[in-house]
Amino acid sequence: MNPAQLADAVRAAGAAALTGLGLDLSVLPDAVSVERPRNPEHGDYASALALQIASQAGVPPRELAQAIAARLSEDPAIQSVQIAGPGFLNIRLSSAAAGSVAGIVVEQGDAYGHAQALTGQRVNLEFVSANPTGPIHIGGARWAAVGDALARLLRAEGADVTTEYYVNDAGA
Repeated sequence: MNPAQLADAVRAAGAAALTGLGLDLSVLPDAVSVERPRNPEHGDYASALALQIASQAGVPPRELAQAIAARLSEDPAIQSVQIAGPGFLNIRLSSAAAGSVAGIVVEQGDAYGHAQALTGQRVNLEFVSANPTGPIHIGGARWAAVGDALARLLRAEGADVTTEYYVNDAGA
């Protein structure tokens, strides 16, 4: 289960919880986010969905979080869901669900991570180089690496990318 799939599962659990509590589904956002918690002991992912929608739904956040957690716990890809603080959902994936992403990566090979969202778009990416008229430092290498990585990400999304790595030799 990847983060996008987990976000969809959290949204579906939110919808089921709202329905089960007899509450209005219109408070549910179109997109739900899941994030890695700062402290790994809190789980694999965390969501603040209950906190985000509880006041609009007219229910205490922790009560809504409990209803969402109960629905999420039914998913075999989810090992456990704990409620923290006022209503955060701390989610642990099952080993099989966490490992399934590795299988997808191997199966897709070089195509993994590629999409067509930017197909047809042209991007001219300019990034600076080391200054040959001054002392060499790590900043020049860093920006070259950042520019190259950004170009690769844009290409993976289907963009036609031209890169320009400028040599800063003004006044030389």
